[in-house]
Amino acid sequence: MTESMRQEVLMGRTVAIGLQDFGELIRKNYFYIDKTAFIKEWWECGDSVTLITRPRRFGKTLNMKHAGAVFSVDYAGKGEVFQGLSVWADERYREIQGTYPVISLSFVNIKEKDYRITREKYVGC
Repeated sequence: MTESMRQEVLMGRTVAIGLQDFGELIRKNYFYIDKTAFIKEWWECGDSVTLITRPRRFGKTLNMKHAGAVFSVDYAGKGEVFQGLSVWADERYREIQGTYPVISLSFVNIKEKDYRITREKYVGC
């Protein structure tokens, strides 16, 4: 994809193709469709395990980054990032925002076909 395609402007805002950093997406005012209602639905469902399966390029990683940002202590005191989003309209989420340590693992760059090599590449042992 060419850089000019990446700079496509929609409704006066740049579409950031492939950007998966929620904070940067909001701070730079890139075009964004608010999917944070998913965070509320997921948080309130009570499941002990969640499996999210969607096709490639469907926003799985970005949704997980959103959830991580809402709950992560790394975003404590940064409520302005969430203003205007669905999740922020609910007082309960404003109260717990930035109060959890979040561990995030991504396998997006792991392309190995062998478990041993995958493990070495990912955890280094």
